[in-house]
Amino acid sequence: MTQLEMMGANAKQAARVLMNAGAKKDEALLSIAQALRDNAAAIIAANEKDIENGKAAGLTPSLLDRLKLDESRIAGMAEGVTQVAAQPDPIGRILEGRTLKNGLQIEKITVPMGVIGIIYEARPNVTSDAAALCLKAGSAVILRGGKEAINSNKAIAAVMRDAIERAGLPRDCVALVEDTSRQSATELMQLSEYLDVLIPRGGAGLIKSVVANAKVPVIETGVGNCHVYVDKTAEQTSSTTPKPRVPRCATPSKPFWYTRTSRSRRFPLSRRRSTKRTWSCAAVSARAPFWATA
Repeated sequence: MTQLEMMGANAKQAARVLMNAGAKKDEALLSIAQALRDNAAAIIAANEKDIENGKAAGLTPSLLDRLKLDESRIAGMAEGVTQVAAQPDPIGRILEGRTLKNGLQIEKITVPMGVIGIIYEARPNVTSDAAALCLKAGSAVILRGGKEAINSNKAIAAVMRDAIERAGLPRDCVALVEDTSRQSATELMQLSEYLDVLIPRGGAGLIKSVVANAKVPVIETGVGNCHVYVDKTAEQTSSTTPKPRVPRCATPSKPFWYTRTSRSRRFPLSRRRSTKRTWSCAAVSARAPFWATA
């Protein structure tokens, strides 16, 4: 059994405890939030190593800014965990139900996913964000961040695991893959015996790689939106307004989020109409927890 398989087995056991944790999940989240505040100095010290390594590797100023942690950003991470704890429990909600003629009652109820794997890039704040959302959803999580933030991620994960244990839950509810090689990423994508779902969070290249290589179910996230703003003082005659790129549904074959706004079909020439079929993606908040559509 490899180290990652052992991590998956431990996460599987922790998930069985976590799925029935109830209010203890919120206690663990609040414990994490306080631990992040209390250990800010140690996290910043670890982050400084990543910053130095990033400068030596030639990371751009924008990437270094994403990587950097300070007191205010760690306070924001802690506040984010606190806000997740304040949300209603997503587990056990009855989404719909009906009673058959023979008296049998059928209900659709939200349940934990089990063990969630999350692969992300050089944003250390994602470590606490992702762990908090998974804990709230009653699922254990295996995190695999980018090599640029490995020291920060290790410090944050250690703080969270200790805080979870102090709250009375298994520390393996949250695990971090410390091996940042491509082999570890590939192995995580194929950990079908232990992972119930895999979520990539990052650029188009990362998402494409995970979707192409994973042997476990994948929740494919969006690659983000780019917006252009033209100031009122700009010279409109000397500027070119770019054509907006409208996000499309994957295919007009009735994906679960589609809405059909009009319909047409081809007619003989004598009956031809000027009609068309259009498709649009339903609006989904980018900040909504992933369990919102579970």
